[in-house]
Amino acid sequence: MKPIYFLSDAHLGSRALKHGRTQERRLVRFLDSIKEKAGAVYLLGDMFDFWYEYKLVVPKGYTRFLGKVSELTDLGVEVHFFTGNHDIWAYDYLERECGCIIHRQPITVELADKLFFLAHGDGLGDPNRTFKFLRWLFHNRLAQVCFSALHPRWGVELGLRWAKHSRLKYEAEEPPTYLGEDHEPLVLFAKDYLCGHPDVNYFIFGHRHIELDLFLSRESRVIILGDWISQFTYAVFDGQSIHLNNYLEGETQP
Repeated sequence: MKPIYFLSDAHLGSRALKHGRTQERRLVRFLDSIKEKAGAVYLLGDMFDFWYEYKLVVPKGYTRFLGKVSELTDLGVEVHFFTGNHDIWAYDYLERECGCIIHRQPITVELADKLFFLAHGDGLGDPNRTFKFLRWLFHNRLAQVCFSALHPRWGVELGLRWAKHSRLKYEAEEPPTYLGEDHEPLVLFAKDYLCGHPDVNYFIFGHRHIELDLFLSRESRVIILGDWISQFTYAVFDGQSIHLNNYLEGETQP
């Protein structure tokens, strides 16, 4: 089988990133390097720092990334786009115009006789009440309708400013670190889920901006994908095994 790639958390368009255009180009070069060999690409959320689709308007920019995604799907590569907590409001544009397969909830999928649980990771095991409330609000249909009533000039500006504030606050605190097997929310979620679904071989998440590859049992692992801001990490599954790698410019992809 052709290799399957997993990556997340590029936060394209973030005003908190000084190297945003360079970052997007690097992501596009990576996608270009795998376009002839990939069987599928799973984008596990927060690819955009803010994305909101109005009925007839989408945020400007991202042309290199969207063009490359469209090229992949035109070549027959499945591109799965998971909504994260920064790009919740992806409706049908990426599906109609770019050929993506949109996922708004975690999914379980069988790939080469292995069972994968795939999700962005927000809302899974996170005990933060403020985050839970904001997540509920952002998913609330009435709140979305009210936001849609804002002119895009103000709505998109508000979203980008909010995201920038969140990123700068995030960076002002200690960098995200692995909290340990007994405290990492996504690991705790995977352990709990595995009790009722023992056939899952791989849990793959984004969201936390840390690199993690942890065995939960002889047959089950949890992988957290890092990010495409400073780590440039991805996982690749060749049909038998899965590896977490860092993208280096000019390297030959497996």
